[in-house]
Amino acid sequence: MHLQPVILSGGSGTRLWPLSRETYPKQFLPLTGAHTMLQETALRLDGLVDEHPRLGLLMRDPVVVCNEAHRFLVAEQFRLLGRELATILLEPFGRNTAPALTLAALSVEAAGDDDPVLLVAPADHAIVDAETFRSAVADGATLAEQGAVITFGIVPAKPETGYGYIQQGEARQDEDLNGRAYRLHAFVEKPDRTTAERYLDSGEYLWNSGIFMMRASVWLELIRRFRPEIAEACENALAAGHRDGEFQRLDAVHFKGCPSDSIDYAVMERLSEAEAPTEHPALVLPLDAGWSDVGAWSALWEVREQDAAGNVLDGDAFVHESRNNLLIAQSRLLAAVGVDNLIVIETPDAVLVADRERAQDVKTVTQFLNEAQRNEHRHHQRVHRPWGTFESITMGGRYQVKRLTVKPGEALSMQMHHHRAEHWVVVSGTAKVTCDEKVFLLTENESTYIPIGTTHRLENPGTIALEIIEVQSGSYLGEDDIVRFEDLYNRGGDSSC
Repeated sequence: MHLQPVILSGGSGTRLWPLSRETYPKQFLPLTGAHTMLQETALRLDGLVDEHPRLGLLMRDPVVVCNEAHRFLVAEQFRLLGRELATILLEPFGRNTAPALTLAALSVEAAGDDDPVLLVAPADHAIVDAETFRSAVADGATLAEQGAVITFGIVPAKPETGYGYIQQGEARQDEDLNGRAYRLHAFVEKPDRTTAERYLDSGEYLWNSGIFMMRASVWLELIRRFRPEIAEACENALAAGHRDGEFQRLDAVHFKGCPSDSIDYAVMERLSEAEAPTEHPALVLPLDAGWSDVGAWSALWEVREQDAAGNVLDGDAFVHESRNNLLIAQSRLLAAVGVDNLIVIETPDAVLVADRERAQDVKTVTQFLNEAQRNEHRHHQRVHRPWGTFESITMGGRYQVKRLTVKPGEALSMQMHHHRAEHWVVVSGTAKVTCDEKVFLLTENESTYIPIGTTHRLENPGTIALEIIEVQSGSYLGEDDIVRFEDLYNRGGDSSC
């Protein structure tokens, strides 16, 4: 049996501002351990083949579906793990999970694979007990191989009002399973507190995890039956797209017309017991493995290790006579005295202070920033690019000072600016500079000047990181004042990545 992981990495994580931002959302952050949430999603499958040899599983390299602007982040995070990817599918627009899964299934089909079982998982969830999760995946693979469509329901620990629920139907008897499987009776929307308490007491309801398993051919059959317009738009967008190195680009015109829908609404609800049954039964596997969607700061507080007073401290943080707080400090000392149930998140350019019970309201901050046309919801002070990073040190009316870090062997695009000049000072490493027809090297404490309108490029030919201080001056200093002529990363005119 072939198992094909499909990782959906389209989330924005606005409720985890200011750590999670539009250009660097929560799946790329190490929120629960040493690895990022995307990396943890891939790593938690390690050991599945050895732990369940009876299945004869062959594990495929993951397919990742992500926002086009995040493509280099995805590639870099898997490179750091030393892991290969089957492909990275780039969505020019977000269209929810049903189109994303359809694109993944179509790409698997086009590769000529032997109809593997797809394991579809969001990139930004936390699971504490990976071994229990793998055991449930083994059960799911057994059932999906037989034609069933599987979802995982989280055994609820409390009457949660922030999650959708799954109502279990009758139990399915199968001696080959490690646990139990149930018919999926119905999906239920997020309840109020009283209803959630009733769900918990009944023992019939599970939290909806958003994790699914089915054969690729089964998903394509069902999406073509129930939502043919989604299937057609995805087929056309993929067929008219093109390969760009390790990325698979879609045709934006075809994909823009694709309806937005979730896996739950597009297919799963139509297979539930509440609807007409089909030859592909919808089954739910209960999962009790310390799962969290880490959808708000309060959820992160719950899954992180706490001290004796219930505080979670990350970074240079200090508490005195304080209880049940989440404190994260990124760039300076953060001290809390005599306070309870607070969230305090400090980054170099923003600080959030919130009541832990009001964690869901953090989205109002990003809404304000967006309406005010500010950048704090989009970028961190340190901005990631495929060649390295840059961060703004200071800025005035007609000047800006940045620190650039260029990775060994990488290069910025050959480019030109209409409105600004640049002065580069090498702090460490060696820089190869192209300035119109001149090509030369700079080492530590050497500098050069790039006039307005000059075609130029910065490269790192060395084996250590190149650190540059860049002083910009001019009438306009925005990142969109870039005209690219050549680029190693095929970014064209896209100045956002």
